[in-house]
Amino acid sequence: MANRLKKQPVRSRVITVIVLALVVFILMLIADHPDFVERYYSNGFYRGVICIFHPVFNLFPFSAGDVIYIFIVGYLIYAAVKLIRLVIKKQWRSAGVFFLGLTIGVEVFILSFYLLWGMNYYRPSADIRLNLPDSSYTTADLKSVTSILIDSANNCRTRLTQADLQQDNKAIYQTAVKAVDTLSANYKGFYTFKPTIKPSILSGLLNYMGTSGYYNPFTTESQINYQMPVFLKPFVACHELSHQMGFGPEDEANFAGFMAGVNSKDRLLRYSTYYVGVQEFMFALRHQDSLARKELKKNISPAVLNDFKTEREYWLAYEGKLGVLSSLFYDDFLKVNNQPQGLNTYNQMVRLVMGWYKKNGLVH
Repeated sequence: MANRLKKQPVRSRVITVIVLALVVFILMLIADHPDFVERYYSNGFYRGVICIFHPVFNLFPFSAGDVIYIFIVGYLIYAAVKLIRLVIKKQWRSAGVFFLGLTIGVEVFILSFYLLWGMNYYRPSADIRLNLPDSSYTTADLKSVTSILIDSANNCRTRLTQADLQQDNKAIYQTAVKAVDTLSANYKGFYTFKPTIKPSILSGLLNYMGTSGYYNPFTTESQINYQMPVFLKPFVACHELSHQMGFGPEDEANFAGFMAGVNSKDRLLRYSTYYVGVQEFMFALRHQDSLARKELKKNISPAVLNDFKTEREYWLAYEGKLGVLSSLFYDDFLKVNNQPQGLNTYNQMVRLVMGWYKKNGLVH
């Protein structure tokens, strides 16, 4: 009888591991059907998730998601130490049962990620949802729009006042929320709940990871690294809020943030948006026509170039092995989640922006 009771935890945990693995497998099969995901998940199940979770976690004035992650990391350290001790003591059965428990925890984590938000990675692409024209472009198109963005960034930078550059984080967040909320009323693919963003209490760590912000799918909280240079914060806030709105892939969140920014009347947000636009388009141009990039760089104003220098020096001050490791991990994470370009997916916003400029008749 005692032996049978000892075997039950092993058997039940093995069955649980298999069942959870099958559920994850079924979700991945569903992911191969974007229209199904769009109709029943993104415009169905996820709407329910955001309407339930969002008001609850907004009750916390701090990032509840950060606290949860701190707890998870702490528990994983404890679990690793415990598992090593069991192995050293040769308590194989106890080690096996504990390991199965950890496996179940990982599977629940993965399943929760996809159910609560991650399936948005597998929606039809944003150009389809937002009815953009063919987003293919020539080098001439790229140079033309890059030039427009440079002029816009230069003009926006000259309009910035000292008061704009001294905005506190709260004002920046409110502006971003208003911009994304306004956008959601005008474009299909957004939701009608009030978006919100919070400063991450892990901003010090995010600096060393080279991260400007992130979206927590388990608490529906958009987080921002509040220690960055002020001209970066508004666009990053719009990017993370776009994730909250159901834009999964990084290029789509960048593009949604871009649309929110250029349609805003706030001077700092508009500059932040065009600043990132110049950055991304110049990067794309470097791979297609490095000589044209060199020529266009001469048109960037000294003030904007100085901001590029400020940003570069900011991130270099925190550069280290942690940043390299986190980049490698996130690159693989994006590739697994329907973004084969990995970290370069961020730059794919160029394709969507080109489509948007075509739709508005600014490039042919």
